[in-house]
Amino acid sequence: MGSILDEIVETKKREVADRKASRSLSDLEHAAATASEPRGFVRALTAPLNGIRAAIIAEVKRKSPSAGWIRDEYRPGEDGSDAFTPEDIARRYHRAGARAISCLTDEPYFAGRLEFLERVREAVPLPVLRKDFMIDPWQVAESRAAGADAVLLIAECLSDELIADLLARSIVLGMDVLVESHDRENLLRCVRLTRDCPAGRVLLGINNRDLRVMKTDLDHTLRMTADVPDPGLLVSESGIRTAADLERLGGAGVRIALVGEHLMAQTDPGAALSGLLGV
Repeated sequence: MGSILDEIVETKKREVADRKASRSLSDLEHAAATASEPRGFVRALTAPLNGIRAAIIAEVKRKSPSAGWIRDEYRPGEDGSDAFTPEDIARRYHRAGARAISCLTDEPYFAGRLEFLERVREAVPLPVLRKDFMIDPWQVAESRAAGADAVLLIAECLSDELIADLLARSIVLGMDVLVESHDRENLLRCVRLTRDCPAGRVLLGINNRDLRVMKTDLDHTLRMTADVPDPGLLVSESGIRTAADLERLGGAGVRIALVGEHLMAQTDPGAALSGLLGV
């Protein structure tokens, strides 16, 4: 039986094929070349911490396959109306000290939209990561055309050749890249494939959630830090809920974290981030 990740990827292939039929790669590449200048995603996350516990990529995420709708108010109305305001959440994150924003744009499984990324980027001066399941060069150009400052690549659903291709295309278009893995063998692939990338353009991520079974374990990052050249350039993703979690990561040299579901589950995601950071 296939995993939820396999299902998502198959759905994404069909979605991308449909979207490619309505807009050519050359048209997207032209739009990407004329989009507003990228903001430095890696630069923002590797700047000095200045007394806060970690550099946080705060995520705008209202639904997931594991959690369902994270809060009832994130659901669209029965009449088809949608009052979800990603820009308001992004402003709260910005005021609370986030260094970057991650915006879910997958619609079938996460109820995201590419439009959300555009709205978030217009609302705050922070760099914005497009978080989606990138499987095709067309999506890279689409991301930059929409204003993304960085994209996520998930090693578990990409070959070596495709990771290398998407990496190179993203960097040429001015975007930074977060290359994520869960399994150790995939982390080692990511280390190898990113070794020759320009300095300051790529971060490695370890997803503490196994996307195949949706189980989360924060210790997963701590078990993998020995496999990366510099834990200070590593992003721990998922399962981070408390200041103590950030301090444990910091003790292993990991100073960057992506936090979404925990913050989005709170009445005020910005206040929750302030508490997490000790601001």
